[in-house]
Amino acid sequence: MKNTLNRLINHEQLTKEEARDVLVSISQGSFNQSQIAAFMTVYMMRSIGIEELEGFRDALLELCVPLDVSGYNTIDLCGTGGDGKNTFNISTLASFVTAGAGVLVTKHGNYGVSSISGSSNVMEQLGIKFSSDSDYLRRCLDEAGICILHAPLFHPAMKNVAPIRRELGVKTFFNMLGPMVNPAFPKNQLVGVFNLELARMYGYLYQKGTKNFAILHAMDGYDEVALTGPVKMISNASEKVLLPSHFGVKQIQQSDIYGGETVEASAKIFSEILSGNGTEQQNNVVCANAALAIATVNQCSITEGFEKAKESLSSGKANEVLKKLQALSRN
Repeated sequence: MKNTLNRLINHEQLTKEEARDVLVSISQGSFNQSQIAAFMTVYMMRSIGIEELEGFRDALLELCVPLDVSGYNTIDLCGTGGDGKNTFNISTLASFVTAGAGVLVTKHGNYGVSSISGSSNVMEQLGIKFSSDSDYLRRCLDEAGICILHAPLFHPAMKNVAPIRRELGVKTFFNMLGPMVNPAFPKNQLVGVFNLELARMYGYLYQKGTKNFAILHAMDGYDEVALTGPVKMISNASEKVLLPSHFGVKQIQQSDIYGGETVEASAKIFSEILSGNGTEQQNNVVCANAALAIATVNQCSITEGFEKAKESLSSGKANEVLKKLQALSRN
């Protein structure tokens, strides 16, 4: 590790194989906490290289506990986090709206590290059971249209990193990797990233594979469609800038999508929106993100995706998905 750190401090980049090997060695407990923290800190000081990102991704996918749902056509809606915006859990809510519209979701998530409330914090607060049991998770897909994949259960190799991430409390390159290392290997992906450079890198790596994808970065910094301004979208087919008008809605203020100061407050907002008591602005943001997920899987227009998302939320289908998942968690 000493040699690797010296190279990184001198602004050298690792090859794909070297990056993969370092992460495998970290998972095997070959380095102490100070070395791991120093390694993570380097990537807060400089941009990650495309080969480094690819090598880290390959290592985590190789080391993960895979979930075989290859018979299902699923999507993951996942942001990198780390945008520092403290919104409510938009992509998780959009996942339930997407499932309510009949599109299967394998939602990969974790506890918040750089935010107050990550996806797993809210799911836990709402009584959702975390499990790596494949029969249970397939039952969730069959009956609720969604299964929740709590990252630590599927990435045991990263147990040496988790406490250091918590102690640092800031975004690290592991934020960049989260959406890329879903253990269900979904055929479709809607991913939000916290800067434009990372969006381009994701686009490059996804174009090398067979995944059906859309990558989002809001020009004002959000890792999702925030409807506070224009959003860059990179997909298999094209690159475009989306405006609130593309969804047929008005631009909103940052304060409209504020997420509260506690996990309890985030869970309360989550429940209110799903049960039909969200504000127009909250509903529109959730449906805009769900619209892109639906459009990615169904290959339909964004307008059609938005209509399906609105129907899922207003009819109570999205809320029904949560209730079914809660019932499955209790049984």
